[in-house]
Amino acid sequence: MSGQPTVSLKLTFAVDAKLGPGKMDLLEAVARTGSISAAGRALGMSYRRAWVLLNSVNTMFGEAAIETSAGGANGGGARLTSFGQRLLAAYRSVEVETARLAERAFEGVLPATAEKARA
Repeated sequence: MSGQPTVSLKLTFAVDAKLGPGKMDLLEAVARTGSISAAGRALGMSYRRAWVLLNSVNTMFGEAAIETSAGGANGGGARLTSFGQRLLAAYRSVEVETARLAERAFEGVLPATAEKARA
């Protein structure tokens, strides 16, 4: 490990409107798998926990981030809405820019444990 800082970003819009890595990773997993249950499994969480987190994102901005379709012969599924895609892209963009700022701000400043590892 280089000793460079990593960024874990949590955005608070209001007391009950927060976005962080867990919800964003879950949105990404839904986009990848097309399923809430598969997304939850991929991230080591129950369907119920995944559903609760995604439901909170869906209600947070007054616009749904994911859409679901009922099961049946062809099976159900979930997908990101265009708003969900924009939300995820905006979060990832802020995450990348924050990581760049952290790298610049902490250039030449390493924790003692990183210094020992480099020696």
